[in-house]
Amino acid sequence: MADHILSENSPAARDIDIARSRETRRHGLNAVLRYALLTAVGLLMLYPLIWLIGASFKTNSEIFSNPGFWPEHPTLDGYIKGWKTSTPYSFGTFFINTMWIVIPKVIGTAISCTAVAYGFARFDFPFKKILFSALIATLLLPNVVTRIPQYLIFRDLGWLDSYLPLWVPSALAGDAFFVFMLVQFLRAIPRDMEEAARVDGATTWQTLIFIVVPLLMPALISVCLFQFMWTMNDFLGPLIYISLDKYPISLALKLSIDTTEAFEWNRVLAMSVLSLAPALAVFFLAQKYFIDGISSGGIKG
Repeated sequence: MADHILSENSPAARDIDIARSRETRRHGLNAVLRYALLTAVGLLMLYPLIWLIGASFKTNSEIFSNPGFWPEHPTLDGYIKGWKTSTPYSFGTFFINTMWIVIPKVIGTAISCTAVAYGFARFDFPFKKILFSALIATLLLPNVVTRIPQYLIFRDLGWLDSYLPLWVPSALAGDAFFVFMLVQFLRAIPRDMEEAARVDGATTWQTLIFIVVPLLMPALISVCLFQFMWTMNDFLGPLIYISLDKYPISLALKLSIDTTEAFEWNRVLAMSVLSLAPALAVFFLAQKYFIDGISSGGIKG
């Protein structure tokens, strides 16, 4: 047997070592090329954001004279003047208004859509298929079609110039996309644990809160993130229903744009950076759960 064992100095062993070394170098080169390509594409996609941050520290004249993102003479004038705004309110007031809209809307969406989706996914009741079809049909309706009827309803209820027109539809599961998303996720979750909980005497609400919601958490986080992003970017809804003192940052940015030629763009860019900061922070903090909620269709194990 010893005659058949390759020694370390034999030609065959050296050939094997050379082949392994070439394979390792090839894999290393491929990895370097992949990461270099991903880095280049990532920088290309992020460059507008990088330029936005850099331009927020430029003077108004340098924004148009210097196309690069690095300011030659950094200044905080854009942030100082932009924070004061051209209105009686500071930009901090608009930030607080935004949170007054976003937080109740996200919470209401999570609770109402979970309850409605659980009912559609787990219970049989009269006209279930018709109601679910009507729910899905609302996904095909543009928001512009329902904007005027909604405005007339809220006007007759006396809700104009308040946050109720922005809160109530979400609290009543008015976002059909989120209900559909949660229904599809629930259909992929086995019912074994729910049935065991009911055998132990748990009510429907206890089963939903203590059994279903923990399993539904990745999808719920995705729903909350989507609603957070969409509400932060909503322009038309607050513009129709509320007045200046209740404006969110999406409308405050528009107020910063003057029609005169002497307008200071660095103010808008600086406040745009501050407006993007909460959304980016929330997204990166919940990125793992967001990806799990989008990619998974059931539970592990």
